[in-house]
Amino acid sequence: MSERQTFSVGDRIEHTCVACGEDCGHIVSSLGKRGQITRITCPMCGSRVAYKADSSAPRNLSDGKTSIPYDQSRAYRKGETVAHQLFGAGRVTAVIQPHKMDVLFADRMRRLVCGNS
Repeated sequence: MSERQTFSVGDRIEHTCVACGEDCGHIVSSLGKRGQITRITCPMCGSRVAYKADSSAPRNLSDGKTSIPYDQSRAYRKGETVAHQLFGAGRVTAVIQPHKMDVLFADRMRRLVCGNS
C-alpha cells in the first residue's frame, strides 16, 4: 500500500538544481489542480523552474559533510552545513547583513542570528 504524498506551497523537497547544480532542498513554488508539484525554487541560486519528479530517494541534507555546531556568535558562509540543537542539520543558503543568515532545515527555511558582520 503506497500513500500519495501531498505537498503545499512552501514545503521543502530534495532536488538537484538544473541551474546551479546544487543538490539541496528546494521550496515548492506552485501546485497543479490535482495537488502535484509544478514549480520549485532553489534556495541557493534563486532560480524557479518546472518540477520533474525523479525516482531517487530523498537525500540527506548534510551530503556526508561534517556539520558545524550552531553558535550565534560564529561567522558562517553560504553552503556550510550547521547542526542546530532544536532543528537538526541545515544548510546555509544566504548570509544577510548584519548578523543574520538563512538556513534550510528538513522542515523549512529559517532565519538565524550569526556573527557575520
